[in-house]
Amino acid sequence: MGTKSEWLSLACRDGTVALMGVVNLTPDSFFDGGRYATADAAERHVDALLAEGAAVLDLGGESSRPGAEKIPAAQQIDRVRAALSHAVSRGAVVSIDTTDPEVADYALGAGARLVNDVSCLAAPELAAVTARHGATLILMHSRDMREMSGFSQYPEGRYGDVVEDVRAEWRAARDLAVKAGMAPADVWFDPGLGFAKNARQSFELLRRLGEFASEGVPILVGPSRKSFIATVDGAPPEARLGGTVAACLAAAERGASLLRVHDVAAIRQALGVSRLASHTPPMEARHA
Repeated sequence: MGTKSEWLSLACRDGTVALMGVVNLTPDSFFDGGRYATADAAERHVDALLAEGAAVLDLGGESSRPGAEKIPAAQQIDRVRAALSHAVSRGAVVSIDTTDPEVADYALGAGARLVNDVSCLAAPELAAVTARHGATLILMHSRDMREMSGFSQYPEGRYGDVVEDVRAEWRAARDLAVKAGMAPADVWFDPGLGFAKNARQSFELLRRLGEFASEGVPILVGPSRKSFIATVDGAPPEARLGGTVAACLAAAERGASLLRVHDVAAIRQALGVSRLASHTPPMEARHA
């Protein structure tokens, strides 16, 4: 599929952001844990997300929700193996959602092209592994998740200016990744909505997302069905699609390059409508 960045340019050729479809191969993820635990179910989910228009598939074998247990590398690999093989055989661009260098090494060797690290490089060896495979590293800002007492439960006073603190901490992690061998352009940014943030802090990051454009790398945002949405009406994860759509549209307007979502078809449709509503369509389209 060409160079590492060509797929992103192709995915965005119609003026939309690229969509990263979530493939949780875990029993305990906050929204869809256990749904894709068998190889058949996982492969069907991969096929469905590709049919819906996912530009990337993000496969994970360990939940990152507050309080989730740490899963050994061998078990993570067992969980992702079938879906990864199937996705690669379909020609999909695959991201491995892991903080474990051993899992990343396996997945990249099996055909994955990105590593999605939700720990903000807690293990610098993860960057060295990614560099060795010539892959892309997505660094999501986070802190020690043990400081979270629950979903969107994080002390208000732990940040000064949340945007500036996130920027500084992400840059420090990026610099470690570069020291480990990554090219700066191949270390992408995710502000980490909901990770060591309370709801107000997540909304502040979303509102001011455009301030991160100066980093000069693609920005990934993952608002999908997260608990900060429940601030509006207390909705449980299965009833947060509307809030997810709104958050994705806000992120796209503020410069996101990729959106990590469970509901690819719905978000793709919403982005398409937003795009057409914001621009005068060609004459033939207006008479369709």
